[in-house]
Amino acid sequence: MKKDTRDICFKGERVGIISLGCSRNTVDSEKILSEARAKGARICAYEKASTVLVNTCAFTQDAKQESIGVILDLIEQKKMGHIKKIVVYGCLSERYPQELRQNLKEVDTFVGIADFKKDFDPSLRLTPRHLAYLKISEGCANFCSYCAIPKIKGKLVSRPKRSILEEVKRLESNGVRELVIIGQDITLYGLDRSSKPELVSLLESILKVTRIPWVRLLYLHPKRVTDELLDLMAGEKRIASYVDMPLQHINDRILKLMNRGITRKEILSVVKKIRMRLPEAALRTTFIVGFPSETEEEFNELCDFAQEIKFDKLGAFAYSREEGTKAYDLKKQIREITKKRRQDTLMSAQREISEGSLERKRGQKIDVIVDEDLTKAEGVYLGRTACDAPEVDGVVFLHSKKKLALGDIITAKISDSYEYDLVGEVAG
Repeated sequence: MKKDTRDICFKGERVGIISLGCSRNTVDSEKILSEARAKGARICAYEKASTVLVNTCAFTQDAKQESIGVILDLIEQKKMGHIKKIVVYGCLSERYPQELRQNLKEVDTFVGIADFKKDFDPSLRLTPRHLAYLKISEGCANFCSYCAIPKIKGKLVSRPKRSILEEVKRLESNGVRELVIIGQDITLYGLDRSSKPELVSLLESILKVTRIPWVRLLYLHPKRVTDELLDLMAGEKRIASYVDMPLQHINDRILKLMNRGITRKEILSVVKKIRMRLPEAALRTTFIVGFPSETEEEFNELCDFAQEIKFDKLGAFAYSREEGTKAYDLKKQIREITKKRRQDTLMSAQREISEGSLERKRGQKIDVIVDEDLTKAEGVYLGRTACDAPEVDGVVFLHSKKKLALGDIITAKISDSYEYDLVGEVAG
C-alpha cells in the first residue's frame, strides 16, 4: 500500500489511537501519534477523540478478527455521530487494502506500514515514563513457513546505529529506567548490511553511552544465540536476566516443515548453554501446536520436552493458517478442536511448572521495578522483577509503608506466590 500519511490533515482535530498487537506496533503507534501532532492534531484518549486512529495487527486469524471488530465498533460510533473520522493503519491495511476499501467504506483512510520504514524518533510515547520500547529493525529474514511477517513487513531493514544511540540518550534524559530492545528477531540486526550480526556491538555501545539500569532483549532466535552474546549478558548486570527465545517446536520433522533452521539437538545444546552461563536468568519460549500434519506422538514429544526443561515462562499458540505462507498448502491440516485441546494441555502443564517455580521464590529478596500505584492511600504497588517482561509476563503485588515513585527499582522480600505472579514487601 502506497498511501502517504502526508495526505492526511489533522490540524485542529482531537486525535486518539487504538494500538493493537505487539510491542513493535506500540512503537509504530507512537510514530503515528507524533506525526499527527506535528500536523496540528490535539492528542487525547481515543474515547474523547473526534478522529480515531487504529493501528492494526494481522499476524494470526485471531489478531485479524480483533482488528476488524475494533473497526466495526468505531464505524457504529461514527454512525451515531460520536466520532467524525476513522483512519486505519498497519498490517491489516498493508495485507488487505482492496478488500478493506470495498467492505469498510465508512473508514476515511487506510494506511499501510511503508511509512514506518523511515527513521523517525517519536516525540510521544504510549508507555509509562520509566519504560520504553526501542525498535532496532523492521521486517525479517527468517522466512518461517507459517509466518506472514516477511510478506507484510518486507525484508530485514536494520536501523542505523547512530540513530539508535541518539534515541537511547534522549530516552534516558526523559527518565527511562527500563529499555526493551525489540524487533521481529533482534539477532538478525545488521545482517542486511554485514556478513555477521551486529547485535552485540550495538548492545555494547548502548551500555557505554547510557546508565539505564535495565536493558531487556526481545526476542532471540535460538540459532543465533552466540557465545559472544551470552558472555556479554553474563558479564553485564544491566542486561536483564531474561532470555526470550521462541522455539516453536522440538520435533525435527516439524522444525524442518516450519523452516526454523535448527534441530532438536541444537536446541538442547543452546538451552544447556544458557542454563550453565546464566543460571539466574528466566528462560521464556513459545510453541506452536497443531502445525499441519503434527501427530499425537510429536505433540507428546513437545510436552515431554517442556516438562524436562521446565521453562520459567511459556506460551502455547494454536497454529494459524495464513494465506501466502508455505505452510498454508501443507497437507493434513489439523482440526481446530484438536489444536485447542493441545494448546490447553500444554498450558495446563506449564501452569503447574510456573506455580512450583514461583513458590521457591518465597522468602527471597528480589529487585523489583515499580510500574503502577494501585491504591495510593494504602501503599500497594504493581511491579515486575527482571525476570518478567512488561505486558506478557507476571507481576509483583508490592506492599510498601513508604511512598514509591514509578520507575524506582527496590528490593522486595517475596511473601507469597500464585500461578504466574508474586507478592512482596519492600525490604528494609
